[in-house]
Amino acid sequence: MAFAVMPFFRLVRAGFVMAREGVFGLAHLPDLPAGPRIAIAVARLIERRSVKNKSAELRLSDALNRLGPSYVKLGQFLATREDVVGKEAARDLSALQDQLAPFDHEEARKVISEQLGQPIEDLFVDFGEAVAAASIAQVHPATVRGKDGTERKVAVKVLRPGVRRRFKRDLESYYLVARLAERFHEPSRRLRPVAVVDTLAQSVAMEMDFRLEAAGLSEMAENTADDPGFRVPEVDWVRTSKSVLTMEWIDGRKMSDVEGLAEDGQDLVALGDAVIQSFLRHTLRDGFFHADMHQGNLFVEADGTLVAVDFGIVGRLNKRERRFLAEILFGFITRNYNRVAEVHFEAGYVPANQDVDMFAQAIRAIGEPIHGHDASEISMARLLTQLFEVTELFEMRTQTQLIMLQKTMVVVEGVARSLNPRLDMWKTAEPVVGSWIAEHLGPVGKMRDVGDVISSLARIANDMPLFADRIGRMSEEIEKMTTQGLRFSDETAEAIGKAEARHTRSGRAALWVIAAALSAMAVSVFLN
Repeated sequence: MAFAVMPFFRLVRAGFVMAREGVFGLAHLPDLPAGPRIAIAVARLIERRSVKNKSAELRLSDALNRLGPSYVKLGQFLATREDVVGKEAARDLSALQDQLAPFDHEEARKVISEQLGQPIEDLFVDFGEAVAAASIAQVHPATVRGKDGTERKVAVKVLRPGVRRRFKRDLESYYLVARLAERFHEPSRRLRPVAVVDTLAQSVAMEMDFRLEAAGLSEMAENTADDPGFRVPEVDWVRTSKSVLTMEWIDGRKMSDVEGLAEDGQDLVALGDAVIQSFLRHTLRDGFFHADMHQGNLFVEADGTLVAVDFGIVGRLNKRERRFLAEILFGFITRNYNRVAEVHFEAGYVPANQDVDMFAQAIRAIGEPIHGHDASEISMARLLTQLFEVTELFEMRTQTQLIMLQKTMVVVEGVARSLNPRLDMWKTAEPVVGSWIAEHLGPVGKMRDVGDVISSLARIANDMPLFADRIGRMSEEIEKMTTQGLRFSDETAEAIGKAEARHTRSGRAALWVIAAALSAMAVSVFLN
């Protein structure tokens, strides 16, 4: 009972805080049914007077920061799911600043010592105060001494104490809302709210295990070892654990400081191109991309090298999904809208009962305006956003990996345009997308596909004796069943016996309760 009641009361508290901070005042009342409209009007009665002059971003930021780290992370996660919360809410949530007060310095030292099993003095030459604090962790500058005696500066990321317990508790409330939505609000079922919370839970669990982030950094470093103008920090594995991540300190300017980059003499146009091309290269070539690639997570070193940090959120596309993405983009470029539509059906994104020609017509409505504008005015991110909006009309189910890709593309393109407002997205993307298409969809790609098919057939041929043996044994078991009847193993029979015994005991107890109740009734009647 307590398990169900406590999440409910936490939701009540969260609603109260949001009402006080004016969050419900951001809802567009005319678009809502009468019930929710009345509820929001009542909630606004306890709104602080001071919030009337606050922007939507500040209202959300203040409310979520008051509710704690798990709500800040929820807000950031929902900012990537405009299919769930809507465009305007996603935009407001995207501006949410993940900046909280740092926790106690001595507490951070204690976490590090416990996690790494050594006194902090044995691990670091010096360990400074936190320079950045977010919902899940904070970062400290430190110095380590190598085996050769040389010293180097590192960044030490430390998990907030108790944050795992807090997230686990608040997730119960999120699941409660999701289940209620699926049960009582039929339109929300297409969005699969419980699955959305599942994704959040998995994402946060991975983000709070710094060994996984370190592995992501390591994988990206291997993938980009030969890429010009892009790299990631080197991980110090000896000083890394589940709650502590030690990596190379980056001496560079944040990409959010555009004026500072210009003063440093950086080529802003080249940097904008590098952001776009790096992201597309990671996505198409490697199928592994940084899914939180905003200005705060990008640094520029003195020589113009782009350095990405904070790999807590990453995205993946398998080979099949990368191929579909490339074909979709190529179809828009060549105005082959029928092929774009066919790709959606081949991928299973759009149900087979939909009309492919009607879908192609809807795709044309998105693609044709592209060819009437200057290339610098065309947004690839906007194109993908419109594409997903159209697919909703044709009952396309939510594809989490594609939504994450689309949202990251919006962020990456925004970063690039902040450096170069006249960015020609298609011209910038062409070297990466064009070479990938030529390699994978051209003659060389076709030959590689044939080779893959032959390899698959060879593996199947090698496994045929094993399959034949399994089928033979299955046939023998079926033959025994037809002649001797169904037989259980000793363990299965014992388990069934125990279950039957429990059932019998429960039945007897129920009979005794009924008998006692009837006896009590009889005595009562007799006495009366």
